[in-house]
Amino acid sequence: MSQAVQLEQGLDALGIELPVAAKHKLLQYVALLYKWNKTFSLTALREQEKAISYHVLDSLAILPFVAAGSLLDVGSGGGMPGIPLAIARPDLRVTLLDSNSKKAAFLQQAAIELGLPNISVHCGRVEQYHPASGFALITSRAFSDLADFVACSRHLLADDGRWLAMKGIWPEDEIGRLPASIAVDAVHRLAVPGLDGERHLVVLRCTDAQRRGES
Repeated sequence: MSQAVQLEQGLDALGIELPVAAKHKLLQYVALLYKWNKTFSLTALREQEKAISYHVLDSLAILPFVAAGSLLDVGSGGGMPGIPLAIARPDLRVTLLDSNSKKAAFLQQAAIELGLPNISVHCGRVEQYHPASGFALITSRAFSDLADFVACSRHLLADDGRWLAMKGIWPEDEIGRLPASIAVDAVHRLAVPGLDGERHLVVLRCTDAQRRGES
């Protein structure tokens, strides 16, 4: 089955409708990812034929929970989930953050080649990142333990913002280690077409006033 057919069937299964141009960009993204992967080690998944399910559809599975505004993708690596989300939602302002300069270079080049003006890239550690304003959404795909994820990015969350943490199995132990000031809004089980294993999205929010510059 071609990647184009995999993408079409996967989007149908997820209930996501995209214009033809967006679908083309998603396929371009996969080709670009594996072109650069030969020298930059952007993904551990060597089988490019699995990339649609494991990278594109896995990223887009959280699309129904992504509101308008700004989104920070922490530890973006090869651009998941930030780049597929930016392609699917041109109205979404996406910042891709990674401390690895080679990966950041790829992310910048991908944004240029794919024609994604709604993407910006920052190379550096999340703890040392201090933009002018916070983000409505902060996401990561298996970046770290939930408690570590919220601790290192807490200063970047806008008032009434949400963390969208992508996980494999239901992270019961990690949720139990969250501080009292972090509330779990929901844990959504995601069904990703063509992907074996469990996937969950943990939606978190901060319940106190410790925000940017106050923590």
